[in-house]
Amino acid sequence: MNESKHSLIIDDDLDDQEIFLMCVKKISADISCRTANNGEEAIIMLESQKEYVPDYIFLDVNMPKMNGIECLKILKKMERLKETKIFMYSTTAESSVVKQIKALGAEDFIIKPVETIVLREKLAKIFGITWVTNGQVNKS
Repeated sequence: MNESKHSLIIDDDLDDQEIFLMCVKKISADISCRTANNGEEAIIMLESQKEYVPDYIFLDVNMPKMNGIECLKILKKMERLKETKIFMYSTTAESSVVKQIKALGAEDFIIKPVETIVLREKLAKIFGITWVTNGQVNKS
């Protein structure tokens, strides 16, 4: 990758944040990640740091204070985020929820995988990165 990419992970589960950060780090050192523990915290961060414009936002659906769908609605109204790709994720995928988040403008829905290799593969594809695992080249 030639230029650094910026992503924001919004998830109330600190273990999931850590796994996500570890997977991104293994894919590329050119992707910086910030985290927020819920939708409300993310909105406050984005409103107070106007210069911060992530290229990607990964947003958990089920969170306290402000769930992912409520947060998505606010994020999509922020003019400076119009080019930001927003991906929603959860442990389960109800078709009505997936349909709703896509209608609200999310790029896609990701089911939280049990294995980190699966998450790394999904993220590499999203970021358009070729990466090597177990001596095998993985093209996105």
